[in-house]
Amino acid sequence: MFFPIFLLSGAGFTVLTTEFLIVGLLPGLARDLGITVSQAGLLVTLFAFTVAAAGPLLTMAMNRTRRKTIFVGTLVLLGLANLLAAFAPNVGVMAVARFIPALALPVYWSLASATAVDIVGPEKAGKAISVITFGVICATVFGIPIGTLIADTYGWRIAFGTVSAVAFVKALMLYFYFPQMAAGTDGTSFKSQLTILRDPVMLGHVLLSVLVFTGMFTAYTYLADILGRLAGFNGQLVGWTLMAFGVVGLLGNHLGSRIVDKSPLQASLIFCGLIAAAMLALGLSIRTHAALAAVLGVWGLSQAALFMVSHVRVMKAAPQAAAFAASLNISGANLGIGLGAMLGGSVIDHFGIANLGYAGAGVMLLSLVLTFILLGSRQPRQALCVN
Repeated sequence: MFFPIFLLSGAGFTVLTTEFLIVGLLPGLARDLGITVSQAGLLVTLFAFTVAAAGPLLTMAMNRTRRKTIFVGTLVLLGLANLLAAFAPNVGVMAVARFIPALALPVYWSLASATAVDIVGPEKAGKAISVITFGVICATVFGIPIGTLIADTYGWRIAFGTVSAVAFVKALMLYFYFPQMAAGTDGTSFKSQLTILRDPVMLGHVLLSVLVFTGMFTAYTYLADILGRLAGFNGQLVGWTLMAFGVVGLLGNHLGSRIVDKSPLQASLIFCGLIAAAMLALGLSIRTHAALAAVLGVWGLSQAALFMVSHVRVMKAAPQAAAFAASLNISGANLGIGLGAMLGGSVIDHFGIANLGYAGAGVMLLSLVLTFILLGSRQPRQALCVN
């Protein structure tokens, strides 16, 4: 029963790697395309803003399309987009290569989660969704660091080409092994789903996701450059460090899933506070490897936990339209990713890369303030449980 869900999780690994692979490639990509690192960071912003703007509407529009068609088509589209990125002669072509998959990502993640629940039934929904989200964590643990190592050895173009090949292989696997399933047939109307946008608490939860991801990606977008320029790491050491960052995230994902069902907002307080402290300590620890390892460990654990916590928190805020709420969280998170990349680039240009941690910590402190405000409002309903 779970085999199709594992296929979706494996494909999701490729989808998320497509989004975040560029984080580890920014220095070399910027150099070869003749732009600054902060300008290259705008490619992260483009991807994220496209997801944020198009995600909810595209998800609802595609809900009536056969799921297998959507999933196979998404992987083929990602394969073509990464192939275009591998051969991009300038930043304009690269921007097109980043824009195309950004349209497919929110549709894939929203419908993959819903499909997993359809396969196993609502009584096993938590386990099904946890399998799907495992692909997200694996993308940060293995996808981004391995891409960075490939880029250091063979060049960033080969890294994009490798992801392209993997996407085509995953598309074939889904085509041959994923079962035919009917399109979404739930009776929830477009209008009734939109009513959750009238709830100020719900909007507060989406805004909190925006702030959390802005704070995280103000510095994380440029982490490879931080490790290279400030810590003096070479390309291979950067890649292994990013992999360790992701491995610690496995623990964060586990801890987040255990805490979030008790209180999503209290879980947000814990992990936002930890990541703010880690970012504040980044500048002081950058030249001491043991201290830097500890800071990155706390940061990696908290960041992975907040991926899970934010998703579940928003879905629990609107259990009557959980799928639409999930798409809103995806949009809010990607809006935050884009804003974080822009803010980080601006900090680099005006204050220097050494101040990125302080800027990210400042935004995380704002997220803590909003979390306390939401705690003082009515509590979100707990109808949806994700383990």
